Amino acid sequence: MSESINRRSEQIIKFLLRTGTATIEELLAVAGSSAPSIRRDLARLESRGLIRRTHGGAELVEPLLYEPFRYDSSFLAREQRHAAEKRRIGLAAAEMVQAGETIGLTAGTTTTHIGRSLRHRDKIQVVTNAINIGMELCNQPGIRTYLTGGVVPWAWSFSLTGNAALTFLDDVYMDTVFLSVTGLDAERGATSLETDEALVYRKMLKQSKKVIVAADSSKLGKVSPAFICPANEIHVLITDTGATPEAVAPFERQGIQIIRA
Repeated sequence: MSESINRRSEQIIKFLLRTGTATIEELLAVAGSSAPSIRRDLARLESRGLIRRTHGGAELVEPLLYEPFRYDSSFLAREQRHAAEKRRIGLAAAEMVQAGETIGLTAGTTTTHIGRSLRHRDKIQVVTNAINIGMELCNQPGIRTYLTGGVVPWAWSFSLTGNAALTFLDDVYMDTVFLSVTGLDAERGATSLETDEALVYRKMLKQSKKVIVAADSSKLGKVSPAFICPANEIHVLITDTGATPEAVAPFERQGIQIIRA
């Protein structure tokens, strides 16, 4: 496949990751070329399961694995909370991943967007304890995905925990771990809701060279029950433009790089 086709496909996917849907006219403005070429690009992307062609355009595919959850109110609430911000954070995080790297993605709605933003990429290895992220990536030939194994700790959770997950991580080393949190405080660090989950996250961080927290601005200054790591172990914080200078200043003072998406 030519470099120009790859470049157009990349532009199309990035636009759909931001917007969800697009018309042919919008894609022409983004990627240039001609309408027939754009339609051929869409056909190729559809054959990979990345998009779905619609009348006059295309939409991003959301995997059918979520279908059983469609009418579960708690799942819908998690999915819809700060959805636009999480989508932008996911795109910004994915831009930091280089070909040839092995990355870790902890379970979480924000890290799910990171995984989704990588589906069209090549030569990446992903280690995750999230069943849904593994399912979203498993049919992409350019990505090798490792699931930790383990126990699903509570109903409607995609997160694997327990000794099996911890043992698996003993033999894995990662370039970067992208960490999803329910709270991030400059003094009390990164936190989660469940202790068993936090133990797995902590082990992933130990096995990684770099720690990037992906958290929307509503998580800043919050503290949840289960401790993951102190703030000074975090290298980068990717958050949204709603994060005020006052909210990020305590993290900047600790030498954490701040990226607002």
